[in-house]
Amino acid sequence: MAAVEEADKYYLEQLDEDLDFAVRTVREAVEDEEAGIQTSQAVKPSLIQKPEVVDDFVRNFLVRMGLTRTLDCFQTEWYELQQRGLLHEENIDVVPDVYSHNSNLDSEVKFLKQEVVKFKNAALKAKETYVKLRKERDYHRMHHKRVVQEKNKLIDDIKRLKRHYMQYEPTLQQLKTKYEVAMKEKMLVRLERDRVAGQIIGLQNTLKSMEPTKSETFSKGHGAQPRQQSMQGEKVLGPTQRALVEARLKTEKSKDVVQHPEHFKRHPKDSKFPEDIGVNPSLNKKGSSVIINTGNFRQTASFQAHTQAVSSLALHPHKQILCTTSDDHTWKIWAVPSGDPIFTGSGHTEWVSDCEFHPNGSTLATTSGDTTVKIWNFAESGCTHTFTDHTSAVWSCSWHFCGDFLATCSMDNTSKIWDLNSLRCRYTLRGHADSVNSIEFLYYSNLLLSCSADKTLSIWDARTGLCVQTFYGHMHSVNHATFSPRGDTIGSCDSYGVVKIWDVRKLAVMTSLNLGPHPTNEVVFNPSGLVVAVASNDGTIKVHEISTGLTSSLSGHGDAVQCVLFEQNGDFLVSGGTDKTVRIWC
Repeated sequence: MAAVEEADKYYLEQLDEDLDFAVRTVREAVEDEEAGIQTSQAVKPSLIQKPEVVDDFVRNFLVRMGLTRTLDCFQTEWYELQQRGLLHEENIDVVPDVYSHNSNLDSEVKFLKQEVVKFKNAALKAKETYVKLRKERDYHRMHHKRVVQEKNKLIDDIKRLKRHYMQYEPTLQQLKTKYEVAMKEKMLVRLERDRVAGQIIGLQNTLKSMEPTKSETFSKGHGAQPRQQSMQGEKVLGPTQRALVEARLKTEKSKDVVQHPEHFKRHPKDSKFPEDIGVNPSLNKKGSSVIINTGNFRQTASFQAHTQAVSSLALHPHKQILCTTSDDHTWKIWAVPSGDPIFTGSGHTEWVSDCEFHPNGSTLATTSGDTTVKIWNFAESGCTHTFTDHTSAVWSCSWHFCGDFLATCSMDNTSKIWDLNSLRCRYTLRGHADSVNSIEFLYYSNLLLSCSADKTLSIWDARTGLCVQTFYGHMHSVNHATFSPRGDTIGSCDSYGVVKIWDVRKLAVMTSLNLGPHPTNEVVFNPSGLVVAVASNDGTIKVHEISTGLTSSLSGHGDAVQCVLFEQNGDFLVSGGTDKTVRIWC
């Protein structure tokens, strides 16, 4: 029994120990698992830096300083002492922390200095950008304020003009009504006049058919009454016949008055416009035999004409003489194509814009920015008259083919027709809404062509001063317009380089060329009317053949080409530009 009890007791003790061991094992496993999780979450990879030994530190220092011979001596002596055992461990141990720390600080200081320089350059660049942006902001702010002021000023001007025109509106309506009534009365009077004239003509024919019968009756001697014999063949008219004769005499007198309009002239020296029955000699010419290939023009001569830009050219109608005008306030006469100077004319106080020879070649007209038009006589070697009616700069001039009238156009939105005999303005052509940039008489005609900055072209009747036709199509200011030699075509160019060829009979555009974006300053036809030359601001002359559509460029000027001109027979082309030179192309 005792043995059994001891065995049971031993079993119970072993069981308690196993249970305690199992519980402890489970707890340790749980703790190890939690510790492993925390360790995996908290532990981060780290770099363990070993301190540098003394000899490596010295070697690195010598290498960094570039002391190669000292490094060789150091290594030789170091290894010799090390082999002899003369170096103690405390001497060859790691470098003290202070040296390593100083070395690291030195490297960091160099790096930081480089960063400071980099950030300083960036700061300077940012400062320059800031100053530039601030200047641009101030400029745009001032520009905006100026635009706003101009806008407000324009709005005030428009309102003031609107109020001003509103005052005239009732008067204009009354005048319009009176005009319509007068036109109706005029038409009625004209119809009545025509009816009465028809009756008079019928009565005159009747009277003529009756007169022979009376004369025969008066000439008979037999059977005549005593009163008829006493008249001795004289005509005796009754009251009705006398009234018819008086009416006929009045009609003839009225015809005489109509046939002689000089009775209605307001000035005794006024010139009379010629009847529009002249025949343009170019109409009978067929296509010119001049070379049409636009690539055949070559520069043959060049000379400096003025001290400032050349603004216009004019060829003498009968001689090889060229007149040039310039922004230097002068005009000059040259022999062409040699380019020899003949004489210089001065008298304008501003830039001279245009010139043209009188049809007989004895007189020259010039226009200027000083608002005047001057007439120069070569025989008298001076200015014979100055017209001053324009209120702004005068751009262009053109002679009538009879030589008694001169047309000019101005920045004051008007054109004027001057009478050279009475020395006064006969008509002022109003209709354009902006500066009138060029004007030209149609050869052998009383028609005028003008172009304006209001983007339109207009044809005027010089005898009445009325606008006959207006051409619309340009989208920008029209700088120049001209008739072709035959008069059936018009060429025009604008400030955006667009050139248009117009059919006068159809009142439509035949051709439109875009030679931009540079402005085009002048367009001219050659004598055949089949080729146009255009002066462009890009320093070239564009030569366009209308029939084929071919366009070529003539380069040579160093700056903008202001004017271009064909010789009367088309033998050569003359151009002038801002580079102060005149060039001749053949």
